[in-house]
Amino acid sequence: MLKINNIEVVYSDVILVLKGLSLNCEEGKITTLLGANGAGKSTTLKAISGLLKGEEGEVTEGTIEFKGEVINGVDPEMVVRKGIFQVMEGRRVFEDLDIVENLRCGAHTRNDRAGVKRDLELVFDYFPRLRERRKSLAGYLSGGEQQMLAIGRALMARPSLLLLDEPSLGLAPLLVKEIFTIVRKINEEEKTTILLVEQNANLALQVAAYGYIMENGKVVLDGPCEKLRENQDVKEFYLGIGESGDKRSFKNAKHYKRRKRWLS
Repeated sequence: MLKINNIEVVYSDVILVLKGLSLNCEEGKITTLLGANGAGKSTTLKAISGLLKGEEGEVTEGTIEFKGEVINGVDPEMVVRKGIFQVMEGRRVFEDLDIVENLRCGAHTRNDRAGVKRDLELVFDYFPRLRERRKSLAGYLSGGEQQMLAIGRALMARPSLLLLDEPSLGLAPLLVKEIFTIVRKINEEEKTTILLVEQNANLALQVAAYGYIMENGKVVLDGPCEKLRENQDVKEFYLGIGESGDKRSFKNAKHYKRRKRWLS
């Protein structure tokens, strides 16, 4: 469904962030993109969704293809109309609008009223707490409820490809588990293709079928998630598990010495 072919992204005509990035998203599957802060994960999503322009960013090399069509430089609204919707890091709900109004904003490119009404009920089926608080202002929701609202708003656009940027950010562990369970259900029941950017590598590798690991603007490792979970480098650098199986502290994992094959 999505093919990124050797793209470079430059900010302000000076700062090179993505350095020949390539990845594929298979239709109907969850693909995850992992990496430390500053690796270029969010920039990758913004390149796909057309949001780079607002930050003086530009794809200067390579192509992004969606369903066989090159979408480099396409305006964000047209990207949504083509079937791609990004859930931004930090949720970005409209705090002064209530839940229903926020959800209807996600359907602003649609004009099928019956379909919008049906999908509103679908979102409430996935997130019963939003149904209970449907008249509450989004600004008064908890972090977990706002994340549910952000994902629900995306579903209202009926996307073929859903881009999720750090859905677990700032949430309690039980809420994170609940959000990931629903993400998996959306993929399985709605057949929505998902590109998941996430720092919780353990959970991401459990829900996704295929994974890519980024460092310094490029992919350094990729493969089926079951194989990545067994890769010793991934265990040590992202899951905090040493060769003997012992858990390592994040402090120690941060300062690992990269093996030569890691960046080959």
